[in-house]
Amino acid sequence: MSNIVSAKEISAAATFSDKPISIRVMVNSYFIALFLTTFFSGFLIYLEQDLAGILLFGASWLIFPFLAWTDRITFDGKRLTRTGFLPRFWASVNNSKYRLKIADIEQVETQALRALKRGGNVFYRYRTSVNGKDLKFAFASGGEEYRQMISKLFALLSENTLDNRSIELRDYLREPKETLMKAEFAKIPSVDVLENSLNALKTADKNLRAKNKEISVEEIEKADYLHRLANELRLSGYLLQSLEAFRRALFLNPKDAWLIFDFARCLHSFAGAERDKKLGRKAFAALRLAEKRGHDDGEMLARLGESYFQYGDWRRAEKVFQKALEAVETSFRSVRGLAEIALREGKIAHVIHHFATANRLAETPALRRWTQGETDYFSRLNADDDYMEMEVSRVNLLEGLERSKKTSLHVAMLGFPAIVLGVTLENNLIANIGWAVSCIAITVWMCVILGQNLLSSRVPMDFNEED
Repeated sequence: MSNIVSAKEISAAATFSDKPISIRVMVNSYFIALFLTTFFSGFLIYLEQDLAGILLFGASWLIFPFLAWTDRITFDGKRLTRTGFLPRFWASVNNSKYRLKIADIEQVETQALRALKRGGNVFYRYRTSVNGKDLKFAFASGGEEYRQMISKLFALLSENTLDNRSIELRDYLREPKETLMKAEFAKIPSVDVLENSLNALKTADKNLRAKNKEISVEEIEKADYLHRLANELRLSGYLLQSLEAFRRALFLNPKDAWLIFDFARCLHSFAGAERDKKLGRKAFAALRLAEKRGHDDGEMLARLGESYFQYGDWRRAEKVFQKALEAVETSFRSVRGLAEIALREGKIAHVIHHFATANRLAETPALRRWTQGETDYFSRLNADDDYMEMEVSRVNLLEGLERSKKTSLHVAMLGFPAIVLGVTLENNLIANIGWAVSCIAITVWMCVILGQNLLSSRVPMDFNEED
């Protein structure tokens, strides 16, 4: 009977995998366009151009939501495709692409933003960007579509293409209700029981110091199950319950370096949400212990080095990357990490060396193309002072534009109360001042955004090159 069920499950899984997956793109640009058209339609009405203002308002609120709703990213198992009208129109205008083959994906990065905190629960919103061949596809979590996309797409990519968090999402992102049901079956207490006490963390700390405990096969299997459950709870935002699952797993198997490493990442997330520096120090102590216990595991050390780098401890990250290379000489992630650290330190020659090494270690054509591009770019920077000056100027200008964008938006917001007050009191002077301030600031804001888009790409390496 079990064999029959398994066959059915495999058949269903195969059928599901053949279906294209679709997810809505990030709608930030559409919201910006809707905000601008709404603002200027109000301005036209204030200038007594009622018909133009009403037409602009109505058209924008009909068109932009429709464009945002239909702009999606689909994945058919072979390529990512942008289906929206505007992206396809723009691609036809500037002769660019709106499709990305899975073999051409060079990097996948995922950011976690704390969207809501409630007790011991921290609900995250994940933003994933997929890059390759000068194309970028970005989408955010928010439902089953995201989980399906992550599960199907990431499983087909080289692990060296994914960053730390993307790997965790691939392995442990599950439907929250299903995860809570597993926690209930494992008799993990609810958040209401755990949120008023941090004893679980102190007990886990004691478990980490255990040294000579003999572990049976049954205990290892149970610890592995709790380890997976803890990570699923962590990615779903149930941090206290995740820490409790980690505590129980560490009690059973306190020597597992991967278990300690994942516990440390969970504890670091919880410390950041609670703004608890003491717990933050405990998290770093656990990372150091994972480094000690996994001193011969090159893969774990490379992932550990990425965590140190992510948390801002670059010196420790560099040491761990070096340890990973001593354990496994062909660690692409470690060499790439050393290149990123050398870049932060301004050591361009080291950056070139590490990216050239990463190019030799890359196992896919996409990674080889990306690392070769980085090697060529930084080699040109190192060899050509004029090109270096142009790139430094571009980066400095981008930083200045970012500050100007924030300032102009704040100034525009300051004008809104004057507009409302002037219209309410029928005081033309106050309203005119408000409209003038907001219009000028928003115009500057728009120009700054256009400037950022123009300057976001690197200066072409053949720019101003003599024949």
